[in-house]
Amino acid sequence: ALILQKIISFSYFTILVRNLEPESLGKYFFAISFTTIFAIFIDIGMANVLTRETAKNQNNAQNLLSAVLSIKLPLAILSLIITITFVNLFGYSALIKHLIYLSCISMVLDSFTTSFFAIIRGFHNLKFESIGAIIFQFIVMVFGIIMLYFKMDLRWLMMALVLASSFYFLYAFIILWKKWHIKIMPLYDKVLIKSMIKIALPFGIFAIFQRFYTYFDSVLLLIFAGERAVGLYQPAFKIIFALQFIPMAFTASLYPAMSNYWINDKQRLTKIFEQALNYMIIISIPISIGIISLSDKIVLLFKSDYNEATLPIQIIIVALFFIFINFPIGSLLNACDKQKINTINMGIIVCVSIILNLILIPKFQTVGASITVFITNTLMFVLGIYWTSKIIRYNYQKIFITFLKAALSAVVMCVFILYFKLYINIFIIILFSGLVYFIALFLLGGIKKEDVIRILEIIRIKKS
Repeated sequence: ALILQKIISFSYFTILVRNLEPESLGKYFFAISFTTIFAIFIDIGMANVLTRETAKNQNNAQNLLSAVLSIKLPLAILSLIITITFVNLFGYSALIKHLIYLSCISMVLDSFTTSFFAIIRGFHNLKFESIGAIIFQFIVMVFGIIMLYFKMDLRWLMMALVLASSFYFLYAFIILWKKWHIKIMPLYDKVLIKSMIKIALPFGIFAIFQRFYTYFDSVLLLIFAGERAVGLYQPAFKIIFALQFIPMAFTASLYPAMSNYWINDKQRLTKIFEQALNYMIIISIPISIGIISLSDKIVLLFKSDYNEATLPIQIIIVALFFIFINFPIGSLLNACDKQKINTINMGIIVCVSIILNLILIPKFQTVGASITVFITNTLMFVLGIYWTSKIIRYNYQKIFITFLKAALSAVVMCVFILYFKLYINIFIIILFSGLVYFIALFLLGGIKKEDVIRILEIIRIKKS
């Protein structure tokens, strides 16, 4: 479901880019980025708490949801007031204001939908959420395409998002009510609310830092470089965002084992961490090198107005290597009860990101924002690897050898791409370059038969 959702989402993004000028695309995604930052203040990490506490005691699901609703309703009103106040203080154009107001509707609806599905996850059911997520993306794409076909303005394009969010909200509400007989009814329980806020606080702080880090660069780009720069930055941002599901799904399947081995078997924990790093290295390097080599072709999938997006894509994709390997590092810290370290690290990254963007964006615009992404993800790796070395002792040399073999195989793949990309369709090139990479890696001993078996086992575990 996640893969299909990402495919639909990125396909729709490609359609948007092919039909909108950079300035229009910049306005549209700025409005979404702006409201997404404020949306986290409605949830404050409650989704994780709802799922965990419901899983512990399913009979308490009604009380948990009612308590969360009593927290989120005033927070939603407060977030809307703050968002609207900021929008008017900054003096944005009428169109951007309207886009943000419409995006706010989606923001509030999505926040409550997240709570509904958090409860459903606590009942160990992902089926309905998976179906709903796919339908949500499909509604956005279909109605978005209709609006583009009839050349409606950006407000109607944002209405497609509002319509999809409304469906998703009602869908989750009906499922929760019909299948589990849980009512959408706020209930003020001081003791329960205090307990939930205490549990949610670390999750909430981390989520706030993460949202700021992910979306604040688009806000600064609009302030210092204008709407066109925000639009030109989106292809690079969306490629990175779309590809993150790979390490996210992979490490999610390893997290329970890491948590178990931290208590019962430190040696197995070390081994599984080394394997996770090796796999992320093997996967991320060819993707990074491949996209850099094909960036000029990738931009052609959009339109000529986006030629200036080539360099930001090349810079930001270099960071993909660190983004991938930061996932198992973060999972290890969480599994070993070091959530506070993850939160502190993310806080440091946010501060560094804001400072670098304030320095680089006024001078280099989208290139400056891309450089910041690379530097901050590298710093996140340095901070994370420092703490992991204090928790477990793993074989640095073995991991470095894997890196060298993967890098050499990627160089062979790069030569293949650069030679044939002038003559062969980009999609065929992607397929054959992947084969070239894995053949070279296999011949160098970077991947063995047992590695393939292990990856297939992880996929089966994830499916079950």
